[in-house]
Amino acid sequence: MQVSARVDYGIRALVELASRDDGHLVTAEELAGLQDLPVKFLEGILTHLRRAGLIVSKRGADGGYRLGRPAAAITVADVFRAIDGPIAAVRGQAPEDLEYPGAAEHLRDVWVATRAALRMVLEHVTLADVVSGTLPEQVGAMLAQPGAWERR
Repeated sequence: MQVSARVDYGIRALVELASRDDGHLVTAEELAGLQDLPVKFLEGILTHLRRAGLIVSKRGADGGYRLGRPAAAITVADVFRAIDGPIAAVRGQAPEDLEYPGAAEHLRDVWVATRAALRMVLEHVTLADVVSGTLPEQVGAMLAQPGAWERR
């Protein structure tokens, strides 16, 4: 799985907002500085997040951004979809809509299972989990599997 810079930056910005539970507005410049992100690139990402309702914004000298709903109600999957669309598309198509001929006939099952595995993590980890460092039990179990931390 390839996580785009846009998704990575978006999640990092939202985690910064989630770490502030006082409702204080944070500017794009502040968010970019806190996470060492390019401001102009982040501004485009924030637009996607605002359109998806994950953040709200206020313009003006005292403006900025805050979460659109509680951090415990925003999953990593929500952010992923708001920025890059479906989690596991194959050549831009939903895996269940694919048909392969001959020996590759069952490859569709592999893609659907891959999507299910990604959802098991991304749909259950919230911004609040990331901020607290307390991941759901099934995600922690995946991290503890032999080889989980090995690059292959």
